Amino acid sequence: MQTGVLRVLRATAASWWRHKELRRTGQTGQAQRLERETVLRDLGYLRQAASLPNAHMICGEGGTFIHLGWTTVSTFAPIERFPLATLAVARGTTFIDIRPVTNVIAFANLPRVARDGSVDPEPWGPGRPVSLTTYIDMVEKLGARIANDPRPRQST
Repeated sequence: MQTGVLRVLRATAASWWRHKELRRTGQTGQAQRLERETVLRDLGYLRQAASLPNAHMICGEGGTFIHLGWTTVSTFAPIERFPLATLAVARGTTFIDIRPVTNVIAFANLPRVARDGSVDPEPWGPGRPVSLTTYIDMVEKLGARIANDPRPRQST
């Protein structure tokens, strides 16, 4: 793991209000233990984001969500204020920025991304999961911006 990644995760964990309060009240050992647990948990999320076939991030007006199969990590903040998400994108996780999407009804009616990476041969109907690449095709038509696009490049 790169030193820069660990530095960011440690700084983020140390900045949490609860950890600051523990330090302020003299409970430094407990603060350090919780910060270590936080860093290890976040490292696990980064590993999952790098290894799962349908791991992706979505950032909209409601916040930022990291989708890791059956686990979702989220915050009400935009990606610019969510260091874990920023690190995952920097390490290659697919990022879908839906802030430019104006048709929220169409977006809300999109199918969900399959959690396990499987591809549904018939991706229509309510509640049907689709592959990440199919989902990206759909959301891109609504105006979303994509970073770290997993779709194969097409020659023109």
